[in-house]
Amino acid sequence: MPAPSQLLFLPGASGSTAFWQPLAGMLTHPAERRIVAYPGFGDTPRDPAVDDFDGLVRHVLASVDRPTAVIAQSMGGVIAMRAALDKPDLVTHLVLTVTSGGLDMAGLGAQDWRAGFAEANPRLPDWFMTFRADLSQDIGRIAQPTLLLWGDDDPISPVAAGRRLLERLPDARLHVVPGGRHDLAAVHAQALAPLVDAHLQRV
Repeated sequence: MPAPSQLLFLPGASGSTAFWQPLAGMLTHPAERRIVAYPGFGDTPRDPAVDDFDGLVRHVLASVDRPTAVIAQSMGGVIAMRAALDKPDLVTHLVLTVTSGGLDMAGLGAQDWRAGFAEANPRLPDWFMTFRADLSQDIGRIAQPTLLLWGDDDPISPVAAGRRLLERLPDARLHVVPGGRHDLAAVHAQALAPLVDAHLQRV
């Protein structure tokens, strides 16, 4: 697998592109950085072509046009895993932070965040709040080196989810941040940047 020439950052459900700016700015890897905006999320205008989760995946896949490492937060991790499955020759590495990874999160002790999140973000697309990802049958086919970043104080995506992905992914490593919550990639960017840089050097 070639070294990535692009680092593609995927936000979580808020669609906030600002979330990834601290970590993106601290990495020393020479690849071009690109933070994806989701149509219909946050301040990004809606796109008629993105009217369900598959449409959002296609929107992201259009940016995977060269060797790409995908670095993803929460819901973005599901899209990252879909990208790894759909474009295995171009997705070189994955960095997944506090994601469901297409697992049954209720069975892993996760708090249901959707109702409160929908109230706080009334402009979110309707289809997003009802979507449930299930990649349980596909996880074992994701062969790219994967760095799993979790916090031990995150009720939305508990460490149990990271451990389950560690078991199921063929080439994964898990790093747990003491006191880390769901925003750990932004809050702990300085501590995580060297880990991500080292991971992107793996071949």
